[in-house]
Amino acid sequence: MSSISGSVAVVTGGAGGIGEAVVRTLAARDARVAIVDADAAAAEALAAELGGDTVAIPADVSSEDDVERYMDEAVRRFGRIDLYHLNAGIAGRPAFLPEATVDEFDRVMAVNVRGVFLGLRAAFRRYAAQESPGAIAITASICSFGGGADLVAYHTSKHALLGLMRSAAVYGGPLGIRVNAVAPGVVPTNLLPPAGTATGTAAPGARARLAPLRRAGTTTEVAEVVAFLLDDASSFVTGSVYSVDGGAVAVNPVRPHVESP
Repeated sequence: MSSISGSVAVVTGGAGGIGEAVVRTLAARDARVAIVDADAAAAEALAAELGGDTVAIPADVSSEDDVERYMDEAVRRFGRIDLYHLNAGIAGRPAFLPEATVDEFDRVMAVNVRGVFLGLRAAFRRYAAQESPGAIAITASICSFGGGADLVAYHTSKHALLGLMRSAAVYGGPLGIRVNAVAPGVVPTNLLPPAGTATGTAAPGARARLAPLRRAGTTTEVAEVVAFLLDDASSFVTGSVYSVDGGAVAVNPVRPHVESP
């Protein structure tokens, strides 16, 4: 039986995309789940659909007060917290570096980096209060491993998350607290503007075909890896980043690409 059964999980950005898939995956394994999202209506609709062992908590993950509040509400509802998926993030508006604004850079870093920092800090404080071990998964990105011309803040933030994850893993290891990350590749969600719009990028299918598996991933495929990292099945795994990208990071970008037979 999965160790997720009967546990309490907090999922930030849990009302859509990868976060929603993780909420559904954990709930299907009999976890009780706090769905944290800035979109209150979407979070409440998902909680209503999944039933009594889920709760919607509207919150801005970049706000210290809101992070404390979503933690307090989750504990008040379920009594404790065992698992965390710190997933909430935004891409920001695509812009080349000379046109990028300080306000936009700060907005992306606030949600993607400060939000995870605050979530990690709150998680460690909660584990200490409970005198318990635990597991945390962070949503990084294929963008954690390379740069991009038009999403500078996003790429920067996703690089920063690996530093946060590794530092938290080093601190948490002796306490029995494991911290890992997933790095999704091309997985269609509503994170980026639609392809073909003024601010859109190439269609996901076209970009995905550059990876060895020649297709885009699904949010459920990412959620399965997150569930593995939160489960005791990965009990000797910490400080690691798992790419869920169809093999994209395995490709040498300066080597001429040869099609497989």
